[in-house]
Amino acid sequence: MKKLLFSALISLAAALPIAAQPAMPRFHFENFTTANGLPNDHVFSVLVDGDRIWAGTENGLAVREHGIWKTYTTADGLAHRAVLSLALDKVTGDVWAGTMGGLSRVSAGRIDSFTQLNSGLSNNVVYGVSVEGTSVWVATAAGACRYNTATGQWDFFNDRNTPMNEIWTYSVSATPTKVYIAVWGSGLLEYDQKTQRWDKYDDPDGENEMVLYKDQGLIHEIVTSVSYVDGIVWAATYFGDSRYDGRYWHNFLTKDSGLPSNFTNTIRGIDRNRCWFGTDKGLAYYDGTNWAVYRPSLTDGKPEMTVRDAAGKVTPIPVTSAPAHNYVLGIDFQGDDIWVATAKGLSHGIRLPQDKRTAGTPASHPISTGSNPTTAK
Repeated sequence: MKKLLFSALISLAAALPIAAQPAMPRFHFENFTTANGLPNDHVFSVLVDGDRIWAGTENGLAVREHGIWKTYTTADGLAHRAVLSLALDKVTGDVWAGTMGGLSRVSAGRIDSFTQLNSGLSNNVVYGVSVEGTSVWVATAAGACRYNTATGQWDFFNDRNTPMNEIWTYSVSATPTKVYIAVWGSGLLEYDQKTQRWDKYDDPDGENEMVLYKDQGLIHEIVTSVSYVDGIVWAATYFGDSRYDGRYWHNFLTKDSGLPSNFTNTIRGIDRNRCWFGTDKGLAYYDGTNWAVYRPSLTDGKPEMTVRDAAGKVTPIPVTSAPAHNYVLGIDFQGDDIWVATAKGLSHGIRLPQDKRTAGTPASHPISTGSNPTTAK
């Protein structure tokens, strides 16, 4: 009787469905350094421009076209050799580069630079830039500003005419309806394009060392990056990350999510649910439920990918490649491929097809909307 019962239990267990492993994007990473033509391995930013890839490095602006890297330097008119941020004007095709010494526009191979001395730029250290229509929004070390490419007019935004307390602006995400500015030590600013009014989001506990109240507001005052897409604000800080839908906040910490680190340098929202995070301990992807982390292992440096499901179970995924370094500073998309700027090289993640274990799941699990998430409505 016991044998029959045991056999029945074994048969029942075999018949029960095995919990499916979350189908997360997988990549083969190819990495570029000075050995491949980059002017410097420290890559602050990356921009996909069709078949061209732009990389802002510590020693010039590099562009890859037809498999060949070309570098623009101060000798070509670049405002400064260190290029911190990049943005594309999709109408004109111009590339805007924020540098440590001003703002540069690359147009048909010609470079024009804007500084405090020759324009209305509020500060020469340009941490972020975003283009929307004829407006070029700029985040600098002394407030934000806006340049109208049609009229040549500059507008300034600082502690005198906005709710910001500190004026060290670190990132900007401009869309036709809203503009969001990440302010170091002063939260997140929102500008309504229609009403031309400003609003501000703060960390409710006002604590600069830790998070006391989770999901009650912006997770921290030190905001490093912002991405606005599909009516959702994704905000990165050095103490965790936040998602805001206009009514509710949801915050992410390493202790209760799949973030590899609370120290986040850059964030790129894909839609209402999906987002990419560039941290100091690897690249992370969130699909609204599950997490994936891509990085060289923190212990032995070997390529590593892990998936964390909704129950908190972490599963290692066999991989043979990883981004060039764990310190991720920039992210952009080329169809289903991803480009990652790191402290020790630029990485191209070539999307792999789903394998048999994930058959029946969404085949493409697209990682981008086909447009720049920071400039989508």
